[in-house]
Amino acid sequence: MSAVTEERAVGRPVPGAGRPVIGAVVKYVVLCLLAIVFLAPFYILLRNSFMTTAEVTSPDWKWLPGSLNLSNFRDLFSDTERPFARSLGNSLLIASITAPVSTLFASMAGYALARIDVRGRGLVLGMVVGTLMIPHAVTFLPMFVVVGSFGGVNTLWGLIVPGLFNAFAVILFRSFYLGFPAEIEEAGRVDGLTHLGVYWRLILPNSATMMASLGALAFIEAWNSFLWPLMIGQDPSKWTAQVALSSFLTSQTINLPVLFAGTVVAIFPLVVMFLVAQRYIVEGITASGLKS
Repeated sequence: MSAVTEERAVGRPVPGAGRPVIGAVVKYVVLCLLAIVFLAPFYILLRNSFMTTAEVTSPDWKWLPGSLNLSNFRDLFSDTERPFARSLGNSLLIASITAPVSTLFASMAGYALARIDVRGRGLVLGMVVGTLMIPHAVTFLPMFVVVGSFGGVNTLWGLIVPGLFNAFAVILFRSFYLGFPAEIEEAGRVDGLTHLGVYWRLILPNSATMMASLGALAFIEAWNSFLWPLMIGQDPSKWTAQVALSSFLTSQTINLPVLFAGTVVAIFPLVVMFLVAQRYIVEGITASGLKS
C-alpha cells in the first residue's frame, strides 16, 4: 500500500489533492468572464435596437429598454430611400456565390501548385504570394477602372467577380495538398484518370474539411465587404447590407435606434454561420499545416 493510499485510509488529507479542483474552478471563472466580455457587444446591440433615440442617448444607464420598441425594425424595412430588405438579398446572393466558387477556384489552383510538376510553377507561386503583400487599397482604383470599362458599375457581376479569387486560400490549399497521400493519386492514374479526374474524383471529396472552413471564411468576408460594394454599387438597388447600414449614419442625420436594429439583422446570418462552421474553421486551418 502506497503512502497516499495509507493517508486516505486513515483520513488524513493528501497534499495537493485539492489543486485540480481549484484549477478547474479558476479555469471556469476565467472562461465565464471572457464569455461575458465576448457577448457584451451583442447584448448592447440587441438592447439598443429596442430603445428610442432618447433612451439610447441618455446619460443614465439602463440594463433593459423601457418597452420593446418594434417600430425600429418596422422603420428599417419600410424606408423607401434605403431598401434594406433588397440590400440583405444582394449580400446573401453575393456571399452565396462568392464562397463556393472562390473556394473551388482556390482548391484547383492549390492542387496544381502542389501536385502538377510543370515549368514555371515556382514563379507562379511567387506571384501568388506577392499579391498578398500588396495592400487592398492600392488595387481598388485599377480594379474599378477595369470593371468599369466592362460595364460592371451598378451590376451584381461587378460586385461578385473580383471576389472570386483568393490568394490566401490558394496558399492554404497548396499546403494542405502537399501533405496529401501520393498513393491515392497514383492509384487513380493506374486506373487511367487524368489530373482533372484525380482531382475531381479523389482529391476534392477528401478536401471537405478545408472546403467547408475556407468556404465559411469566404462567406463571412463577402458579407462584411464594404469599400468595394460602396464603389461599384452606387445605385440603392445594388447596395449591400453594409452599405445600407452606413446610410443611417451621415453628416446630416443619425438614426441610432434603426442603425442598431439593422446591425442586429445584418449580423444574424454571420452568427449562424459561425456557430455552424466554427469546428470546420479550426479543423481546416489545422489541417492545412502551412507547409512550405
